[in-house]
Amino acid sequence: MSDVDRLVELITQRVQERMQGQPRTKLNVLPRDRGACDDDAAPGEDCASCGSCVVRRPWTVRAAEEVGMSRIAAAPGVGEVPTDIAGMIDHTLLKAEATRDEVVKLCEEARKYHFASVCVNTMWVPLCKSLLAGSGVMVCTVVGFPLGAMAPMAKAYEARDAVRSGAQEIDMVINIGALKSKDYETVFEDICRVVKASAPAAVKVILETSSLTHEEKIIASSLSKLGGAAFVKTSTGFAKGGATVEDVQLMRSIVGRELGVKASGGVRTAEDAIKMAQAGANRLGASASIAIVTNKSDGKSKGY
Repeated sequence: MSDVDRLVELITQRVQERMQGQPRTKLNVLPRDRGACDDDAAPGEDCASCGSCVVRRPWTVRAAEEVGMSRIAAAPGVGEVPTDIAGMIDHTLLKAEATRDEVVKLCEEARKYHFASVCVNTMWVPLCKSLLAGSGVMVCTVVGFPLGAMAPMAKAYEARDAVRSGAQEIDMVINIGALKSKDYETVFEDICRVVKASAPAAVKVILETSSLTHEEKIIASSLSKLGGAAFVKTSTGFAKGGATVEDVQLMRSIVGRELGVKASGGVRTAEDAIKMAQAGANRLGASASIAIVTNKSDGKSKGY
């Protein structure tokens, strides 16, 4: 057994022990009726474990935002979050038949609604960089997409080239086959190589949760954290299922506050977005972004 195998076994065992006796749909859910927090004597005991500033101390979050903070994490069960969630959304267009005009429109919409980023295939990165210059909207791209079944060095090269072209965030697909084969060294190497090649861009690791067992989700999240990823992400949007509240809660419970959690796949409405944020997501991937922020259905989008 390799060092990575032993580490994975230990992590899985400890996580399972910690979760023993907790219903999977209620992982680490905090009470939602805690009320406002008016204690400005920080750091306090509450600040060490609450994770509810976004609803209990919105004025503090806004003040931090004004001095340069771009994101804040929220614990599972945090309660209803502010409806101005555009800054959490990666406005997404990843279909193979996407045209230049559609990508231009995507960027125009991202500027208008102040989304966190646009998420596109690598060939569109230079165009998006040009269109979004000075807007504050990041350019995100995907590598090893949507299968993840490519050699680690090839995936790393794709990531490096994308960053050189202007990508500020990289969403990589984990090697699902290696994970299911219990070849954790390959999974870990894959993540580490992409993280290193992508620097200084942040890396989100797509787990494709609908294809994984409960234990595999724990292992994949743990390896992503150990490998230096900035986020774990639920889905590509091209598999049999997308994000679920239960998976987001589980991923947040594994990575803690050190990493972000991105919910993607099937997030189509404001209600969906709020549920994912309450479960612990601090980034959302969606093609129905405008419907989410305007709370209106366009009747066409299938969601990402």
